Amino acid sequence: MTKQELFENIQRKKSFLCVGLDTDVNKIPEYLFDESEDAIFEFNKAIIDATADLCVAYKPNLAFYESLGLEGWEVLERTVDYIRENYPDQFIIADAKRGDIGNTSAMYARTFFGNMDFDSVTVAPYMGEDSVSPFLTYEGKWVTLLALTSNKGAFDFQLMKDKASGDLLYEKVLKTSQNWGTNENMMYVVGATKAEMLTDVRAIVPDHFLLVPGVGAQGGSLKEVAKYGLNSSCGLLVNSSRQIIYASAEKDYAEAARTEAQKVQTEMEFILKQAELV
Repeated sequence: MTKQELFENIQRKKSFLCVGLDTDVNKIPEYLFDESEDAIFEFNKAIIDATADLCVAYKPNLAFYESLGLEGWEVLERTVDYIRENYPDQFIIADAKRGDIGNTSAMYARTFFGNMDFDSVTVAPYMGEDSVSPFLTYEGKWVTLLALTSNKGAFDFQLMKDKASGDLLYEKVLKTSQNWGTNENMMYVVGATKAEMLTDVRAIVPDHFLLVPGVGAQGGSLKEVAKYGLNSSCGLLVNSSRQIIYASAEKDYAEAARTEAQKVQTEMEFILKQAELV
């Protein structure tokens, strides 16, 4: 998917919502296990069907699938295939946080872009260019590079200052990585809980898309994210996971997920209209 196609989806749906498919077997409605031998996939399918017209992206977090072994990988692959077959306009992100020496990264890239039909994969930049570049060899695919994350531990390293340049570590990641990819195949993870810092992020990467986790259960403000992070092509994919997919643990879980997604989409529509992007 191209950057322009992603923006056109945002304009058409009046939404820049990404729904995180962090499917935890301990949190999905218990009755599903009584009614189906395929409870995890049925949960994903129902969530997708209930929210697909309200979002432009889905982000399965691989930890929740890998923890289930072969069954989890099969559910993940079927989930991606289901989205592709039924909602082909969706941008699908593998939240895998990979990144290793070049030949290993090439195998990770083959996994997500060659064998599975993801649009993007989250990648850690710590090992440098040769750990990221294999993911950028696939035409039409994206790297979503970790820059400034929403977790408490982000302060341990990401805000360390380089005495020579004066750059914080995450700023150096943003500046250096622009030599690896472009705003057509690279976006950045910037946490919503650090929304005011998006001003500094936008000063370095004004035209790139940003994947913004932390809205909803983690306490980030959508209004603040848009205030500091919106650009002329929207430039934001705001992720919400738990607040949407676990809105109910009863039989109305899909309807409840839709209600929560609708609340976010309505706010996003207002933001886009205020910015004259729709």
